[in-house]
Order: sequence, then C-alpha cells, then structure tokens
Amino acid sequence: MTIDIPEPIKVWSQFGHPILMWILFALTLYALYLGIQWRRTRFAEKDTKKDLLKKDFRTRHYQLGSLLLGLMVLGNLGGMAVTYINNGKLFVGPHLLVGLTMTGLIAVSASLSPLMQKGNELARYTHITLNTAIVGLFGWQAFSGMEIVQKILDKMS
Repeated sequence: MTIDIPEPIKVWSQFGHPILMWILFALTLYALYLGIQWRRTRFAEKDTKKDLLKKDFRTRHYQLGSLLLGLMVLGNLGGMAVTYINNGKLFVGPHLLVGLTMTGLIAVSASLSPLMQKGNELARYTHITLNTAIVGLFGWQAFSGMEIVQKILDKMS
C-alpha cells in the first residue's frame, strides 16, 4: 500500500524536525539550568534552602524532563519518517546514529527518576552524567543537522 502525499507537504515537512529539535535543544538547556538549581537547593543552607524551595525547581525539572523525553522520541521518529518518505531510504550516518543514541540515553536517564526520588546517589550521578552527554551530543547534532538542512535547501534551488 502506497500513500500518495502531495509534493508541497513532502517538501515542507522536511523542516519540521530541525525546527522541533532546535526548540528541544533550548528546552534541554533550560532543563539543565533547573537541574542545577535543584541540586543547589538540596545542598543549600537552611535560610537559602527555604527561599529556593519556593521556586519548585525539582518539579519543574521533572516535568520538563518528561516533556523532553516524549518530544525527543517523537521528533526522532518523525525525522526518520520524513527522510524515508522523501528519499525512499534512511541515510545511516553520524547524525542518525547520534540521534538514536541520544534517544536511548534520555530514556535511561528518565528511568532513573524513581531511584533518585528514593535517594539513590549512584542513580543521581548516572542521571547527571547521561544528561551532560546528551547536552554535548545535542550541540553537535544541532550543527550537523544544519548541514543537512543546507543540502535540502541547495537541492530545492
């Protein structure tokens, strides 16, 4: 069964993934900030801690992390689907492989939340390490993705 997608939709759908990923990269940096603030809150002195707790960094970090997990998985699948629809194949290269790696890392990182809530320090340090790797890989992905967007634009003109 073949679905006939109108050409304008096929062409312009190629830009949904990069736009979403740049938004997610910005949100990832904000989640990093929230996580750092939550860690700072945990180790703060009594008076400072009282003020920091009012800002609810923990809940905001947790909720944003959950959103990032879902959107990263959907964004990754969407990027692969659009690539396949437009080219009849996936291009197995560094951008795809790093994106898949990031998707796995964020899933493992999120799965550590119940352990962290119980005070497991190994889970906490693993979470921090995985998310630091994700931020670094995301930065690289942003620029390698722009090279792909440039190729698409060159092909269109």
